[in-house]
Amino acid sequence: MYFPVADIEVQPWLPPLVAFVISFFTSMGGVSGAFLLLPFQVSVLGFDSPSVSATNHIFNIVAIPSGVYRYIKEGRMVWPLTWAVILGTLPGVLAGAIIRVRYLPDPTAFKRFAAVVLLYIGLRLALDVYKKRPKRKKEVKSEQNTIGEKRVSAPFFNLKELGFVFENRQYRISTPAIMLLSLTVGIIGGVYGIGGGAIIAPFFVTFFELPVYTVAGAALMGTMITSVAGVAFFQAMAPFYPNLAIAPDWRLGVLFGLGGMAGMYCGARAQKYVPARLIKTILAFCILFTGMRYLGLF
Repeated sequence: MYFPVADIEVQPWLPPLVAFVISFFTSMGGVSGAFLLLPFQVSVLGFDSPSVSATNHIFNIVAIPSGVYRYIKEGRMVWPLTWAVILGTLPGVLAGAIIRVRYLPDPTAFKRFAAVVLLYIGLRLALDVYKKRPKRKKEVKSEQNTIGEKRVSAPFFNLKELGFVFENRQYRISTPAIMLLSLTVGIIGGVYGIGGGAIIAPFFVTFFELPVYTVAGAALMGTMITSVAGVAFFQAMAPFYPNLAIAPDWRLGVLFGLGGMAGMYCGARAQKYVPARLIKTILAFCILFTGMRYLGLF
Protein backbone atom coordinates (compact mmCIF):
# COMPACT_ATOMS: atom_id res chain seq x y z
CA MET A 1 0.00 0.00 0.00
CA TYR A 2 1.33 3.42 -0.95
CA PHE A 3 1.03 6.36 1.46
CA PRO A 4 1.40 9.60 -0.52
CA VAL A 5 1.95 11.98 2.39
CA ALA A 6 4.69 9.83 3.88
CA ASP A 7 5.88 8.90 0.38
CA ILE A 8 6.46 5.27 1.39
CA GLU A 9 5.08 1.87 0.40
CA VAL A 10 4.26 -0.60 3.21
CA GLN A 11 2.31 -3.82 3.59
CA PRO A 12 -0.99 -2.82 5.29
CA TRP A 13 -0.65 -5.48 8.02
CA LEU A 14 2.77 -4.26 9.22
CA PRO A 15 1.84 -0.96 10.96
CA PRO A 16 -0.95 -2.50 13.12
CA LEU A 17 1.24 -5.46 14.10
CA VAL A 18 4.20 -3.31 15.14
CA ALA A 19 1.92 -0.91 17.01
CA PHE A 20 0.21 -3.77 18.89
CA VAL A 21 3.47 -5.28 20.15
CA ILE A 22 4.95 -1.94 21.21
CA SER A 23 1.77 -0.63 22.84
CA PHE A 24 1.11 -3.79 24.82
CA PHE A 25 4.31 -3.35 26.82
CA THR A 26 4.63 0.44 26.95
CA SER A 27 1.02 1.08 28.00
CA MET A 28 1.68 -0.74 31.27
CA GLY A 29 4.02 2.10 32.20
CA GLY A 30 1.71 4.88 31.03
CA VAL A 31 3.50 5.40 27.72
CA SER A 32 1.50 5.22 24.51
CA GLY A 33 4.26 3.64 22.45
CA ALA A 34 4.47 6.61 20.09
CA PHE A 35 8.03 7.36 21.19
CA LEU A 36 9.10 3.96 19.78
CA LEU A 37 6.86 4.09 16.74
CA LEU A 38 8.52 7.28 15.60
CA PRO A 39 12.00 5.67 15.33
CA PHE A 40 10.38 2.76 13.47
CA GLN A 41 8.83 5.14 10.96
CA VAL A 42 12.03 7.16 10.56
CA SER A 43 14.63 4.37 10.50
CA VAL A 44 12.69 1.41 9.06
CA LEU A 45 10.03 2.98 6.85
CA GLY A 46 12.06 6.03 5.81
CA PHE A 47 9.36 8.51 6.85
CA ASP A 48 11.43 11.42 8.20
CA SER A 49 9.65 14.67 7.29
CA PRO A 50 7.95 16.81 10.00
CA SER A 51 4.73 15.05 9.00
CA VAL A 52 5.91 11.99 10.94
CA SER A 53 5.42 13.92 14.20
CA ALA A 54 1.85 14.81 13.24
CA THR A 55 1.17 11.20 12.18
CA ASN A 56 2.32 10.00 15.58
CA HIS A 57 -0.35 12.21 17.14
CA ILE A 58 -2.98 10.43 15.01
CA PHE A 59 -1.79 7.12 16.44
CA ASN A 60 -2.28 8.44 19.98
CA ILE A 61 -5.81 9.68 19.28
CA VAL A 62 -6.94 6.34 17.86
CA ALA A 63 -5.05 3.99 20.18
CA ILE A 64 -5.22 5.52 23.65
CA PRO A 65 -8.99 5.51 24.46
CA SER A 66 -9.03 1.72 24.92
CA GLY A 67 -6.26 1.87 27.53
CA VAL A 68 -7.81 4.84 29.31
CA TYR A 69 -11.12 2.98 29.47
CA ARG A 70 -9.50 0.07 31.31
CA TYR A 71 -7.79 2.33 33.86
CA ILE A 72 -11.02 4.20 34.57
CA LYS A 73 -13.01 0.99 34.88
CA GLU A 74 -10.50 -0.54 37.29
CA GLY A 75 -10.31 2.57 39.51
CA ARG A 76 -6.71 3.50 38.72
CA MET A 77 -7.28 6.90 37.10
CA VAL A 78 -5.97 9.73 39.31
CA TRP A 79 -8.11 12.59 38.02
CA PRO A 80 -6.33 15.50 39.83
CA LEU A 81 -3.04 14.35 38.32
CA THR A 82 -4.70 13.92 34.92
CA TRP A 83 -6.02 17.50 34.77
CA ALA A 84 -2.70 18.92 35.99
CA VAL A 85 -0.94 17.07 33.18
CA ILE A 86 -3.37 18.32 30.54
CA LEU A 87 -3.26 21.96 31.67
CA GLY A 88 0.53 21.94 31.84
CA THR A 89 1.34 20.05 28.66
CA LEU A 90 -1.18 21.61 26.26
CA PRO A 91 0.65 24.95 25.73
CA GLY A 92 3.95 23.05 25.64
CA VAL A 93 2.79 20.79 22.82
CA LEU A 94 1.78 23.77 20.67
CA ALA A 95 5.15 25.45 21.27
CA GLY A 96 6.92 22.18 20.48
CA ALA A 97 5.12 21.86 17.15
CA ILE A 98 6.40 25.28 16.09
CA ILE A 99 9.96 24.38 17.12
CA ARG A 100 9.79 21.12 15.15
CA VAL A 101 8.69 22.82 11.91
CA ARG A 102 10.85 25.95 12.10
CA TYR A 103 14.06 24.74 13.72
CA LEU A 104 14.24 20.93 13.38
CA PRO A 105 12.94 20.01 9.90
CA ASP A 106 16.24 18.25 9.07
CA PRO A 107 16.09 14.49 9.94
CA THR A 108 19.69 14.39 11.26
CA ALA A 109 19.19 17.26 13.70
CA PHE A 110 15.86 15.82 14.78
CA LYS A 111 17.42 12.41 15.50
CA ARG A 112 20.04 14.01 17.72
CA PHE A 113 17.39 15.90 19.63
CA ALA A 114 15.34 12.73 20.06
CA ALA A 115 18.40 10.77 21.21
CA VAL A 116 19.21 13.25 23.98
CA VAL A 117 15.61 13.18 25.23
CA LEU A 118 15.38 9.39 25.18
CA LEU A 119 18.76 8.75 26.82
CA TYR A 120 18.01 11.16 29.66
CA ILE A 121 14.64 9.57 30.39
CA GLY A 122 16.02 6.05 30.05
CA LEU A 123 18.93 6.68 32.42
CA ARG A 124 16.64 8.24 35.03
CA LEU A 125 14.32 5.27 34.82
CA ALA A 126 17.15 2.71 34.94
CA LEU A 127 18.64 4.36 38.03
CA ASP A 128 15.24 4.29 39.69
CA VAL A 129 14.91 0.57 39.01
CA TYR A 130 18.16 -0.33 40.72
CA LYS A 131 18.41 2.24 43.51
CA LYS A 132 17.54 1.46 47.11
CA ARG A 133 13.83 1.48 47.82
CA PRO A 134 12.58 4.82 49.23
CA LYS A 135 11.13 5.20 52.67
CA ARG A 136 7.56 3.97 52.81
CA LYS A 137 4.84 6.58 52.51
CA LYS A 138 2.44 7.27 55.31
CA GLU A 139 -0.07 4.45 55.62
CA VAL A 140 -3.71 5.39 55.61
CA LYS A 141 -6.57 3.17 56.61
CA SER A 142 -9.37 3.11 54.10
CA GLU A 143 -12.39 0.89 53.74
CA GLN A 144 -12.26 1.44 49.98
CA ASN A 145 -8.62 0.51 49.60
CA THR A 146 -7.62 -2.77 51.20
CA ILE A 147 -4.08 -4.10 51.11
CA GLY A 148 -3.20 -5.49 47.71
CA GLU A 149 -6.15 -3.85 45.95
CA LYS A 150 -4.77 -1.67 43.18
CA ARG A 151 -7.38 1.11 43.26
CA VAL A 152 -7.08 4.85 43.88
CA SER A 153 -9.13 6.56 46.60
CA ALA A 154 -9.44 9.92 48.41
CA PRO A 155 -8.11 12.10 45.55
CA PHE A 156 -7.82 15.85 46.19
CA PHE A 157 -6.55 18.86 44.27
CA ASN A 158 -5.83 22.53 45.01
CA LEU A 159 -3.39 25.20 43.84
CA LYS A 160 -0.82 24.14 46.43
CA GLU A 161 -0.83 20.36 46.18
CA LEU A 162 -2.67 17.29 44.95
CA GLY A 163 -2.77 13.77 46.30
CA PHE A 164 -4.47 10.42 46.65
CA VAL A 165 -4.40 7.16 48.55
CA PHE A 166 -3.17 3.94 46.94
CA GLU A 167 -2.57 0.58 48.62
CA ASN A 168 -2.98 2.17 52.08
CA ARG A 169 -0.36 4.85 51.37
CA GLN A 170 -1.00 8.56 50.96
CA TYR A 171 0.81 10.48 48.22
CA ARG A 172 0.99 14.30 48.27
CA ILE A 173 2.80 16.29 45.55
CA SER A 174 3.20 19.97 44.70
CA THR A 175 0.73 21.23 42.09
CA PRO A 176 3.06 23.99 40.77
CA ALA A 177 5.87 21.43 40.41
CA ILE A 178 3.61 19.11 38.42
CA MET A 179 2.49 21.97 36.18
CA LEU A 180 6.05 23.14 35.50
CA LEU A 181 7.23 19.63 34.72
CA SER A 182 4.21 19.08 32.47
CA LEU A 183 4.95 22.28 30.53
CA THR A 184 8.58 21.28 29.98
CA VAL A 185 7.72 17.75 28.94
CA GLY A 186 4.92 19.10 26.75
CA ILE A 187 7.41 21.15 24.71
CA ILE A 188 9.65 18.10 24.27
CA GLY A 189 6.67 15.92 23.38
CA GLY A 190 5.40 18.48 20.91
CA VAL A 191 8.73 18.53 19.08
CA TYR A 192 9.00 14.75 19.11
CA GLY A 193 5.40 14.20 18.04
CA ILE A 194 4.27 12.00 20.90
CA GLY A 195 1.85 14.20 22.80
CA GLY A 196 2.45 15.99 26.06
CA GLY A 197 1.95 13.12 28.44
CA ALA A 198 3.65 10.41 26.42
CA ILE A 199 6.98 10.64 28.24
CA ILE A 200 5.83 12.13 31.52
CA ALA A 201 5.19 8.82 33.30
CA PRO A 202 8.91 8.06 33.83
CA PHE A 203 9.35 11.54 35.32
CA PHE A 204 6.49 10.97 37.77
CA VAL A 205 8.01 7.66 38.79
CA THR A 206 11.58 8.94 39.18
CA PHE A 207 11.19 12.55 40.40
CA PHE A 208 8.01 12.26 42.49
CA GLU A 209 8.29 8.55 43.40
CA LEU A 210 4.68 7.86 42.48
CA PRO A 211 3.64 4.22 41.92
CA VAL A 212 3.66 3.24 38.26
CA TYR A 213 0.20 1.71 38.65
CA THR A 214 -1.29 5.16 39.32
CA VAL A 215 0.54 7.39 36.83
CA ALA A 216 -0.19 5.28 33.74
CA GLY A 217 -3.82 6.31 33.29
CA ALA A 218 -3.15 10.01 33.87
CA ALA A 219 -0.22 10.04 31.46
CA LEU A 220 -2.19 8.29 28.72
CA MET A 221 -5.19 10.60 29.11
CA GLY A 222 -2.92 13.65 28.95
CA THR A 223 -1.26 12.26 25.84
CA MET A 224 -4.57 11.73 24.09
CA ILE A 225 -5.97 15.20 24.80
CA THR A 226 -2.79 17.03 23.84
CA SER A 227 -2.40 14.91 20.70
CA VAL A 228 -5.77 16.20 19.47
CA ALA A 229 -4.43 19.74 19.82
CA GLY A 230 -1.15 18.72 18.20
CA VAL A 231 -2.84 17.29 15.10
CA ALA A 232 -5.03 20.37 14.71
CA PHE A 233 -2.00 22.64 15.02
CA PHE A 234 0.13 20.72 12.49
CA GLN A 235 -2.82 20.65 10.07
CA ALA A 236 -3.32 24.38 10.49
CA MET A 237 0.36 25.15 9.85
CA ALA A 238 0.56 23.02 6.69
CA PRO A 239 -0.72 25.73 4.25
CA PHE A 240 2.00 28.10 5.43
CA TYR A 241 4.75 25.63 4.46
CA PRO A 242 3.74 24.37 0.98
CA ASN A 243 7.18 22.93 0.24
CA LEU A 244 7.38 20.90 3.44
CA ALA A 245 5.30 17.86 4.47
CA ILE A 246 3.73 18.91 7.76
CA ALA A 247 0.14 17.62 7.83
CA PRO A 248 -0.29 14.05 9.15
CA ASP A 249 -0.60 10.96 6.98
CA TRP A 250 -4.07 10.00 8.18
CA ARG A 251 -4.21 6.53 6.65
CA LEU A 252 -0.87 5.49 8.10
CA GLY A 253 -1.70 7.03 11.47
CA VAL A 254 -5.03 5.20 11.68
CA LEU A 255 -3.41 1.88 10.77
CA PHE A 256 -0.88 2.32 13.56
CA GLY A 257 -3.68 3.45 15.85
CA LEU A 258 -5.83 0.36 15.30
CA GLY A 259 -2.97 -1.91 16.32
CA GLY A 260 -2.17 0.34 19.25
CA MET A 261 -5.80 0.29 20.37
CA ALA A 262 -5.74 -3.47 20.79
CA GLY A 263 -2.28 -3.40 22.35
CA MET A 264 -3.15 -0.74 24.92
CA TYR A 265 -6.35 -2.43 25.97
CA CYS A 266 -4.53 -5.71 26.57
CA GLY A 267 -1.60 -3.96 28.26
CA ALA A 268 -3.81 -1.93 30.60
CA ARG A 269 -5.71 -5.08 31.52
CA ALA A 270 -2.51 -7.04 32.21
CA GLN A 271 -0.70 -4.26 34.11
CA LYS A 272 -1.91 -5.15 37.59
CA TYR A 273 -0.53 -8.66 37.20
CA VAL A 274 2.97 -7.50 36.23
CA PRO A 275 5.50 -6.35 38.90
CA ALA A 276 6.20 -2.60 38.81
CA ARG A 277 9.95 -3.24 38.74
CA LEU A 278 9.59 -5.34 35.58
CA ILE A 279 7.49 -2.65 33.89
CA LYS A 280 10.15 -0.02 34.66
CA THR A 281 12.92 -2.31 33.39
CA ILE A 282 11.13 -2.90 30.08
CA LEU A 283 10.55 0.83 29.60
CA ALA A 284 14.17 1.72 30.46
CA PHE A 285 15.55 -0.86 28.04
CA CYS A 286 13.34 0.26 25.15
CA ILE A 287 14.14 3.94 25.70
CA LEU A 288 17.92 3.47 26.07
CA PHE A 289 18.12 1.14 23.07
CA THR A 290 16.33 3.63 20.83
CA GLY A 291 18.38 6.59 22.06
CA MET A 292 21.70 4.82 21.45
CA ARG A 293 20.59 3.77 17.97
CA TYR A 294 19.80 7.39 17.14
CA LEU A 295 23.32 8.41 18.18
CA GLY A 296 24.77 5.62 16.04
CA LEU A 297 26.41 3.88 18.98
CA PHE A 298 25.53 0.46 17.51
